[in-house]
Amino acid sequence: MASIKPMAMKNGSSVSEFILTGLTKLPELQLPLFALFLLNYTATVIGNLTIMNLICLNSNLHTPMYFFIFNLSCIDFCYSFVFTPKMLMSFVLEKNTISFTGCMTQLFFFCFFVKAECYVLTTMAYDRYVAICQPLQYSAIMSPRTCCLLIFGSYLMGFAGAMIHTGFMIRLNFCDSNIINHYMCDIFPVLQLSCSSTYVNELVSSAVVGTIIILSSLIILISYAMILSNVIQKSSAKGWSKAMGTCGSHIITVGLFFGSGLLAYIKPSSAKTMDQGKFFSVFYTLIVPMLNPLIYSLRNKDVKLAVRQTMKRITN
Repeated sequence: MASIKPMAMKNGSSVSEFILTGLTKLPELQLPLFALFLLNYTATVIGNLTIMNLICLNSNLHTPMYFFIFNLSCIDFCYSFVFTPKMLMSFVLEKNTISFTGCMTQLFFFCFFVKAECYVLTTMAYDRYVAICQPLQYSAIMSPRTCCLLIFGSYLMGFAGAMIHTGFMIRLNFCDSNIINHYMCDIFPVLQLSCSSTYVNELVSSAVVGTIIILSSLIILISYAMILSNVIQKSSAKGWSKAMGTCGSHIITVGLFFGSGLLAYIKPSSAKTMDQGKFFSVFYTLIVPMLNPLIYSLRNKDVKLAVRQTMKRITN
């Protein structure tokens, strides 16, 4: 790929557009990666749309758990539109540019959906705790009103976090390089280009991300600790089977999402660690949204039944 020179500055203190370097600069990998991630994008869109439609069309899936899964699929579906088309363009275009406004918009929606997904996954852990540890009170505790409030709160906190990140990013000046070493406008790659002090931004980013991770992880860990304690007390094979059946999929999703997210957000200190950050970003931005529909359907009897009923309706 031809070398890219920084563009002329618009007014000496800001840039009007950025250049995204993409996932790799190796020419021989561009087309294979384009085909691979186009397949990934197609699977993500079809998989999450299928889950959403199944939940809407089948009354046996109109429960709190599937209400949360519906919202998780909705987030992953919207999430994939934020940066995947731009990433695919980076494999086929010599110079993949994005306007300053477009970059900040992408950053906002990226932060919004990532944070909303964190909170929805946390809410799902609480839902599993109530279902297993307090089954007789489940309908009363997880009422439709409570579920709607929990989801509304997840989106609201995601919106607030995204506004904080984007608001502090907009106040910075960009007057040196405009080349973002990433396939999207992520927080730290964009911060590295600023010619003004980024200390406050880094502090705020660390505080917001740290608070979300600590709070979500604490609630999830406590929920599953209580579930484990409850299952051990019952000490029956049926109890273990029920717990793993209802919680196994969620544990896999949480592990993949939080694990890859943490590895990607360890603050890069060199070009090598920045490239590692890009690699781990692929997992929670591209792989996890594609896997979620599979994780929640392959071992799920309710979803399999819904698929059979839907196919029967279509064929009839």
